[in-house]
Amino acid sequence: MLAEELNTSMHMNPYLYFNGQCEAAFEFYARCLAGRIGEIFRYAGSPMAEQAPAGRQDKVMHGSLTIGDQVLMGADVAPDQYEEPKGFSLSLQIKSTADAERIFHQLAEGGRIVLALEKTFWAARFGMLVDRFGVPWMINCEGVSQSP
Repeated sequence: MLAEELNTSMHMNPYLYFNGQCEAAFEFYARCLAGRIGEIFRYAGSPMAEQAPAGRQDKVMHGSLTIGDQVLMGADVAPDQYEEPKGFSLSLQIKSTADAERIFHQLAEGGRIVLALEKTFWAARFGMLVDRFGVPWMINCEGVSQSP
């Protein structure tokens, strides 16, 4: 198989692990990013039910969220297996400054702004944040200004 054929027959999807908050995070992202939540599989009733810690049977074993033509996947892991995300960011490329500002501030609610959303030499707006679920984001806006 040629590399070009392989590239057209696969997709890369970010997969996030949460400490019991996957469903809440996906609902939040769906609201902020006009996403659509896909099927949510829980530990209860699955072959992995016995591996879920006590009291966590209702947590997400696997879930997906479609944002535009991209799919974000995630799951809840046992508290002793959870590690805070680091060493990456989910990067959103947004065309309008109004959308960039709205999305940046929505994602930042209850989280932490790392770099304020501002005009830069390469973008009409760029900013970085860590949301309330500990997920790092970069917002980059190429720059079509829109009047409110």
